[in-house]
Amino acid sequence: MPVPTEIHPAQAASRLDDYTIIDVRTPGEYASGHLPGAHNVPLDQLPSALPALQNAASRSDLLLVCASGARSSQAGETLAEHGINASALTGGTQAWAQHGHDIHHPEGAHTPWGMERQVRLAAGALVLIGLVLALLVHPAFQLLSAAIAAGLVYSALTNTCGMAALLAKLPHNRPRHADLQATLNTLTR
Repeated sequence: MPVPTEIHPAQAASRLDDYTIIDVRTPGEYASGHLPGAHNVPLDQLPSALPALQNAASRSDLLLVCASGARSSQAGETLAEHGINASALTGGTQAWAQHGHDIHHPEGAHTPWGMERQVRLAAGALVLIGLVLALLVHPAFQLLSAAIAAGLVYSALTNTCGMAALLAKLPHNRPRHADLQATLNTLTR
């Protein structure tokens, strides 16, 4: 499977104006802060955005961004399978901010939690619920906690996260059709 080129934050910052920046995080994560000039095309919306991304890639280099670099690498692989070249920001917005680069925070925007924080809350709550129910109702509820633990181990080994995929479907993490369409229209101009 093709792997996108990884770009270190210092390299990307030195030529930020040369890129069309595509942030593949959920709209909620994007609203909490993103690279200046970034366009939000959530990873699960990438297939419908391929024509607009092909158009954008014909005019400038694409830089894919997520929170840590995993989803942007996955997006780069998907784009490469469709003949679209893109680079992924090493370490994502976390590394970008750690290297002292600006993060754009839209004025008046509600700042929801990032996906990693949402996953930690959901996993922790489900483990706690499983343990409490095992103590108060029936020992078989320990299986809920065990299932969450197994899912976290699988997530770490495969660098994927089923819980994040489920949480991404919640309303605050979904793009409104009009917002995504406006982004795609901007990319095709």
